[in-house]
Amino acid sequence: MGFLIRILVSALAAMLTAYLLNPAVKVDSFVTALILALVLALLNALVKPILIFLTFPVTIITLGLFLFVINALIILLAAKLVPGFKVDGFWWALLFSIVMTIINSIMISLAGGNNKNNND
Repeated sequence: MGFLIRILVSALAAMLTAYLLNPAVKVDSFVTALILALVLALLNALVKPILIFLTFPVTIITLGLFLFVINALIILLAAKLVPGFKVDGFWWALLFSIVMTIINSIMISLAGGNNKNNND
């Protein structure tokens, strides 16, 4: 159940972030946002660890700042995979990633998703 709530919260965060970054980022509908949340969850689970492993030396040299680049690349890949989700370029993908992470964290903390006694 916790996974479904996180996907719904991520979809809402994607909609809100796209609204804030309009017209550079577009999400056509809530269904598109749900698909985007699922695709981002899959990409973050499957592709992101591989990218982090392959770029580990660069990540160390940049003191972890290269992880922002990896997040932007994941967003750009999601934009290619999800019809109805558009990002105007790398810098907008980077900003989308940062803003969506902040909004997602706020929404999950408001929903009580960080409780350690949560019985998911």
